[in-house]
Amino acid sequence: MKVLIATHNHGKFKELMEVLEELPFNFVSLNDEHIQEDVEENGHTYEENAIIKAEFFGKLTGLPTIADDSGIVIEALEGELGVKTRRWGAGAKASDKEWLDFFLERMSHEANKNAHFISVVAFYRPHQETLTFRGECKGVVMNEPETEIEPGIPLSSVFKPTGTDRVFSAMTKDEKNEISHRGIAIKKCYRYLMEKNWNQGD
Repeated sequence: MKVLIATHNHGKFKELMEVLEELPFNFVSLNDEHIQEDVEENGHTYEENAIIKAEFFGKLTGLPTIADDSGIVIEALEGELGVKTRRWGAGAKASDKEWLDFFLERMSHEANKNAHFISVVAFYRPHQETLTFRGECKGVVMNEPETEIEPGIPLSSVFKPTGTDRVFSAMTKDEKNEISHRGIAIKKCYRYLMEKNWNQGD
C-alpha cells in the first residue's frame, strides 16, 4: 500500500522515515509524487495544522496520508514562535541559515534559553476520522550551532534536550528518535499502523 508523507521538506521526510521505514508500506513524499500544491496552515494548534495538511493532500491524491506540524516554544519569546515557527522572524522563504541566524541574534539578547519542541503527526485515511499523535521534548537553546545545519531542520543544530550533552543533530538517529518531539509522535503513529489489520479495512 502506498502512503503519502505530506511534506516537501527533505529533512522532515528523512526524520519520519527513520522510524517508518520498517513498516510494509511504500512511503512517498510530495516531491516523489510531483505535487506542487500547498495549503495554508491557518490552524491555531499543531493538531489543527497537521489535520489540515493530512486531509488536504489525502483528498487531493486519494492516498492514506501522514502529515506533521511542529514548532518550538521559547520561554523568553512567549507567544512568538509555536505554530508559526518556520514563518517567524526571517520568514518561511528564508534559507535555513538565514532563518537560524535571525533566531540566534534574537536569542542573544535573552538570558532564559529554556524551550520545548512540540510535534503532532496526523494520519488521514479516506472515509475515516483523522487521528493525531503528539510528542514533546524540553531543552535549551545553545548560543551557536554545534553541528552543520541539517537541511530543513536548522534548529536541530542548536537545541540540546534536557538530560543530554549534545544537540539533536549530533545524536545518532536512534538516540534522537527516542527522545525528540517528532520521534515520540511518529512512534505513536508507527505503533498504530503496526497494530491495525489492514486486510480487514480497519
